[in-house]
Amino acid sequence: MELVFATNNNNKLKEVQAMLNAVTLLTLADIKCTENIPETSSTIIGNAIQKVNYLSDNYNVDGFADDTGLEIEALNNEPGVYSARYAGEEKSAEANMNLVLQKLQEHTNKKARFVTVIALNLNGTQHIFEGICNGIITETKSGSKGFGYDPIFIPDGFTKTFADMTQEEKARISHRGIAVKKLIHFLNQQ
Repeated sequence: MELVFATNNNNKLKEVQAMLNAVTLLTLADIKCTENIPETSSTIIGNAIQKVNYLSDNYNVDGFADDTGLEIEALNNEPGVYSARYAGEEKSAEANMNLVLQKLQEHTNKKARFVTVIALNLNGTQHIFEGICNGIITETKSGSKGFGYDPIFIPDGFTKTFADMTQEEKARISHRGIAVKKLIHFLNQQ
């Protein structure tokens, strides 16, 4: 089975490719999609659906898209849908983390969660898969692996950040890992 993964994020692509070994994963470059796919929804699920529908409508291919957000309880679930652009349109992970750490300085509640939604369009039908990983935000960055907010997020039940974990360790427990496992389970039944 061939599926297009609607992402230009190479880190996400590597993470998902490592988990989807029974599926031939095509990239946007493989289908000659060079335009920026719109992400204008006010919700995580809305962005995932918008991206995968763009693939179906404009390229007539089966595929999936994901959207992920970090929701921090003390910040009224910010950055949420704006996680990638929290500190500005340049999408700087460093600037995003610095802004989160700065805003949380005055808060004792460090509870947060990552939410990933995957929207799959397959044979004319849409399917949704969600993964949630609860944890806390650290006071300082730790680790060099991973991407995005990984250096400041410690999942519940662990003492190290996602950025201190191997890709395999993170995939077993992360929001994206949980959503991808649901996707894999569904694809294995097709």
